[in-house]
Amino acid sequence: MSLHIRPIAFADPLTLVPALAKDPVFAFLDSAAADPGAGDEDRGRYSYLCADPWRVITADDTTVRVDSRPVAGDPFAVLAATLAEIAEDEPVACPVPFATGLCGVLGYGLGAWLERLAPAPADRLALPAMTLGVYDCVAAFDLRARKAWIVSSGRPERDPRRRAARALARAEALERRLAAVSLVPDETAAAYEKTGSWRAERPRAAILAAIGKTIDAIEAGELFQANITQRFLADLPPGLDDLTLYRRLRRLSPAPFAALVGCGADHRLIGASPERFLRLGAEGRVETRPIKGTRRRDADPARDAAQAAALVASEKDRAENLMIVDLMRNDLGRVCAIGSVRVPRLIALESFASVHHLVSAVEGRLRPGLGAIDLLRACFPGGSVTGAPKIRAMDLITALEPARRGWYCGSVAWIGADGAMDSNIVIRSLTRAGATLIAQAGGAITAPSDPAEEYEESLIKMAPLLSALDGIER
Repeated sequence: MSLHIRPIAFADPLTLVPALAKDPVFAFLDSAAADPGAGDEDRGRYSYLCADPWRVITADDTTVRVDSRPVAGDPFAVLAATLAEIAEDEPVACPVPFATGLCGVLGYGLGAWLERLAPAPADRLALPAMTLGVYDCVAAFDLRARKAWIVSSGRPERDPRRRAARALARAEALERRLAAVSLVPDETAAAYEKTGSWRAERPRAAILAAIGKTIDAIEAGELFQANITQRFLADLPPGLDDLTLYRRLRRLSPAPFAALVGCGADHRLIGASPERFLRLGAEGRVETRPIKGTRRRDADPARDAAQAAALVASEKDRAENLMIVDLMRNDLGRVCAIGSVRVPRLIALESFASVHHLVSAVEGRLRPGLGAIDLLRACFPGGSVTGAPKIRAMDLITALEPARRGWYCGSVAWIGADGAMDSNIVIRSLTRAGATLIAQAGGAITAPSDPAEEYEESLIKMAPLLSALDGIER
């Protein structure tokens, strides 16, 4: 059974999002910026609109649910069983990497299903730890070739004739829905000027104290590095919708792994992540691209170049990056073939709209018999947002941060029916839980860290998030 692949007129996918932005569960995976570095022609190339999943899988601290019904097993086992259910018997040609499957958000807290960790703080916002839709119909956009398709699998039907009929009907329905987007009320124009105010969750002194305690733990030999963060909270202004907020953030901070994801009627992820977590090709090739090392961009070209040069030359930032490269090499080594893990790109400069970063690439080849969920189990959550050693760093984070991270430092991922996967690290992203907005950022703390400088770095990273709501130029 081949996929139903339906060419459609190419359009900027952002203009089509109003067709699904009010759905409770949907995903817009937005390559909002071209690849800023060498070595990956697909990063920043494809965007996807995923609507109307035929199954929704969620999880909290203790329970996994499929379409709101509790099921046995941990979240990763349930995802693996779902992938086995929708897997194709043989490879299917498709013009885009994601040819239907699972898509959604895996929160940072899923790490507690994988490791014995210190108990997390009480969940005041009731965010699901995981929400993934199982999508049989996806609109896909090749931004470089300026081509678009609707890809439809006909799942969950198994009978070939009924499956073909469903695939055709679902593709036609999504095409009609996207074509009617001009009929969707445009709230953006009226809402664009609405602003809100942020409040820091903790005072500056408390953040500095937490960073100081991290340095003490490092100097005591407990660990080498930990990622300590801070949060700002705001009330969503009446009349300001999620799509408008996403468009503002996208304008301020376009990123290759941006996303707007619906995880229930009152929960949205509004993201501008620059960081790839894990990519897995259907043939088994694995890649991760950890980011460590940051400098602010400058409007003056000479000063901007000096900032970039200072970052490249920084021994501290290079050491941070190298520690996480070693951690990710170890994580990939748990599931990759012996001798296949390598580092083709070490501590390279990549420049985004508001910051310069140091980025490395680690690659490997998955061992036969293993798949995307095995890879997630071995690596989740990402080392660049935890620390080294990972478990000790996560326990220290729990001790020093007053609230759960929720989706922050988790991942937005798609996992295809063919076994391929791509995913980001949820950074530079807003979370909406009901009428509460959350902006969060931090940085890697090492022995040479200066608490005041680390505090300022977190504000640099958070600046586009804050400005997207309050309109203040930073």
